[in-house]
Amino acid sequence: MVNKKRKYGEGSIFLRKDGRWEGRVVVGYKENGNPKTKSVTAKTQSECKEKLQALKEQCGRTTDRLKPDMPFGDWMDFWYQNFSKPKIRQTTQECYENRIYNHIIPEIGKIPMNKLTQNDLQQFYARLKKGGRRRLTEFYGEGLSDRMVRSCHTTCRTALEKAVTEGLITTNPAIGCRLPPKKAKEMQVLTQDEIRRFLIQAQDEGYYELFLLELTTGMRRGEILGLQWKDVNLDTGELHIRRQVVKKGAQTLISKPKTKSSIRTILLPPGMVEILAELKKTATCDWVFPSPVKEGEPRNPDSLYGRFQKILQRAQCKKVRFHDLRHTFATMALENGMDIKTLSAMIGHISAETTLNIYSHITDTMQQQAAVRIDREIGGTDAQMPEFTQSVEPPKASEQPTPKAPTEPKFEPYKGKIRKPGTGCVTMINDHLYEGRFTPRVNGKRISKNVYAKTREECEEKLAELIKTMKAEIKAEKERRKQATSA
Repeated sequence: MVNKKRKYGEGSIFLRKDGRWEGRVVVGYKENGNPKTKSVTAKTQSECKEKLQALKEQCGRTTDRLKPDMPFGDWMDFWYQNFSKPKIRQTTQECYENRIYNHIIPEIGKIPMNKLTQNDLQQFYARLKKGGRRRLTEFYGEGLSDRMVRSCHTTCRTALEKAVTEGLITTNPAIGCRLPPKKAKEMQVLTQDEIRRFLIQAQDEGYYELFLLELTTGMRRGEILGLQWKDVNLDTGELHIRRQVVKKGAQTLISKPKTKSSIRTILLPPGMVEILAELKKTATCDWVFPSPVKEGEPRNPDSLYGRFQKILQRAQCKKVRFHDLRHTFATMALENGMDIKTLSAMIGHISAETTLNIYSHITDTMQQQAAVRIDREIGGTDAQMPEFTQSVEPPKASEQPTPKAPTEPKFEPYKGKIRKPGTGCVTMINDHLYEGRFTPRVNGKRISKNVYAKTREECEEKLAELIKTMKAEIKAEKERRKQATSA
């Protein structure tokens, strides 16, 4: 006879090899999400059931509230706090919490979990796509991106799958939902000419060593900012990547690299070692690239991104993401003959398969070129060599895939204008948003007000209006105070 599956929370009872019965029940969860259990033993099955029931009452299980008809929002919160949060990085936690507490729970959190249907989820995703955005709608529109909708679905599906495993529900309603198509991020790389102009401009602004190292190694932004001098062996040329700098809200945190494979050692070209050796002579703290504002701390990732965009613009380069510098390095390395396995280990991918998937457009062209060479040498044909789809000029075979220092033809770096006092400042927040800020002193205190726009020109106009309005208000307040004093 087949034993019936016990309901969630009832625990399990089984016959041991020694002939005694053992009952086991989950009484809570550890910090890593694994269950904590307690057990009882008895000579008979019925006695074991009684002891198990007494144990449950004694322990006062924290999971008694978990029932099939509990609100889906309650389960989402319990699943995240006990199963998901302990296993993910701090930066990832912020993303999860945004999806769960700003979108999922407010929209479908009141539906009983055993009543939640695929149609409920499908309608939820449609609402997100149409009008799910809660802030900055004037710049990005009212709907969330396809990527965000897919992420919300993944979170719901994973939480519901755990509910199935725990016996709370029988099937996962998230399976089979129609989702927005997955779109790969557009990859862009800098040409050799752009790299030359970019490094000249970076050198003029004091960022040459940082960006040259990035284009030489393909490290992630957080990894390069997390470098300390103890990670650099100037004798052997070894560079050890052991940590990264990340942003969580307004905080700058030091954490482990993205994955286990991201903890790695890179062998630097001799030229790069010499440049770092010169840089170390002027070092004042443990960080290779310290913050110019906060002593003894690493450089802020957001401020670096803003500076990166300014350097690109001033160097007359196309607008790319910081991550595209990583793609630029990888592309040059492949075009220069580096094998996939070596590149994968160097840039810290989990496997060579990941690298192949990302750079398939490069490897496909390389395979075509190999086929043409075979056809020419063995078949005796005059087949034409296919060109790389990327606009990067491959370096000579004798050269390492390392960007050269600034050389001719001469490029004159752009000298930025110094803003006059009282005109505020304009900062690029991201690819779609500029921030204008004016911070006058009022009654001995600094008061800041911001404006936002999609372009720098629009932001400058809004900032000028803001400054005009604030100055008029300050003048009026001074007049009011003057009159009050004279009266």
